[in-house]
Amino acid sequence: MAASDEWTGVVEKKSRAAYDGADLYRQVTVRLDDGTAAKVRVPRGLWKEIEAGDRLVKEAGADPRRA
Repeated sequence: MAASDEWTGVVEKKSRAAYDGADLYRQVTVRLDDGTAAKVRVPRGLWKEIEAGDRLVKEAGADPRRA
């Protein structure tokens, strides 16, 4: 998803991986309000505080945040 995208949705799953062997990427699978699913990278602090079922909001030019 582009940084300019706006969306709201519910967290379905949290995951993390070190694809390049050095950097740890944290992402969540979000079921968007339009019914589609998206994998979204999130900052470490947000990843630690959210769980499946939590609602997220993404505004244009900003990181996703808990609603």
